[in-house]
Amino acid sequence: MASSLTCTGVIWALLSLLCAAASCVGFFMPYWLLGTQMDKPVSFGTFRRCSYPVRDEEKQITVMLEQCGRYASFQGIPSLEWRICTVVTGVGCGLLLLVALTALMGCCISDLISRTIGRVAGGIQFVGGLLIGSGCALYPLGWDSEEVQQTCNNSSDQFKLGSCQIGWAYYCTGAGAAAAMLLCTWLSCFAGKKQKQYPY
Repeated sequence: MASSLTCTGVIWALLSLLCAAASCVGFFMPYWLLGTQMDKPVSFGTFRRCSYPVRDEEKQITVMLEQCGRYASFQGIPSLEWRICTVVTGVGCGLLLLVALTALMGCCISDLISRTIGRVAGGIQFVGGLLIGSGCALYPLGWDSEEVQQTCNNSSDQFKLGSCQIGWAYYCTGAGAAAAMLLCTWLSCFAGKKQKQYPY
């Protein structure tokens, strides 16, 4: 099986897959922000939430439903900042995944990735990482929403956690993006083999 990648290119392909997987898993999981409400653990992602209050009509009380789910609609996401964060981070994850899958195909297909294509792929990874990083930077702007304040003892505000804490998924998403921007972009410059010159 012929490869269009150098040894450095194979490392780039594997690292690209790891970065994309870390960012995508972190983005999808609702553990970006952790807190409690009505003595139950509550967690938020950009577009998902675990544990939420529902009205028990039979007993006429509000109870916490301990399950995870997406918001019913895009407009149901608690803040404009989180909606923007969802779109920006999702696009960034898509770009990282696209480059990672292309790089993996380059391990198996000859003449797929040249030096120029590798550098373009690295540029796309940089943009993807930048978008995800922007999403991570926007996320704390939504901490002043009513849902988050209820979970953080009404003491949270923009860039102020109150009684909540940042969860592992936030770090996972950001670390994947940072590695893609710094390591993968650099390695991509040496990923493709020099194209053979054919006389015509």
